Amino acid sequence: MSQQPLSFTEILDLVPQQAPFRFIDEIISLQEDEIVGSYTFKEDESFYAGHFPGKPVTPGVILLETMAQTGVVAYGLYLLSLQVKREELDQWLTLFSDAEVEFSKPVFPGEKVTITAKKVFWRRMKLKASVQMHNAAGELVSSCVISGMGVPKQ
Repeated sequence: MSQQPLSFTEILDLVPQQAPFRFIDEIISLQEDEIVGSYTFKEDESFYAGHFPGKPVTPGVILLETMAQTGVVAYGLYLLSLQVKREELDQWLTLFSDAEVEFSKPVFPGEKVTITAKKVFWRRMKLKASVQMHNAAGELVSSCVISGMGVPKQ
């Protein structure tokens, strides 16, 4: 079943992660084979207080979460929306399943990152994507191959 694609705003409204744990500010572009989003790490994010005091750096798990929110959750919602009725979208939950990640450069408070995810495959509600995160200078800061799956909410 092919549906009219959701708008960027509709997709962001469906992403279950919310402040202070949403790491997507905007979706820049989106097609069936790729999504591009961005996030600016605020200087007062709670995790900077202890990672590391006086010289804060964004934890790797937060960078991975940022890539997952754009490259699996938002992207998966979009792909799912092409297959099911809009009123059925809130009946699904996206679960992270695995990732192979590399960190190339640190991300500091106040930095904006751009996340680009390219579909490796989408079948039976499972998405695998190749994701890259770049800083404002265009430098690669992290990359991963990440997977997630849609499961019916109980």
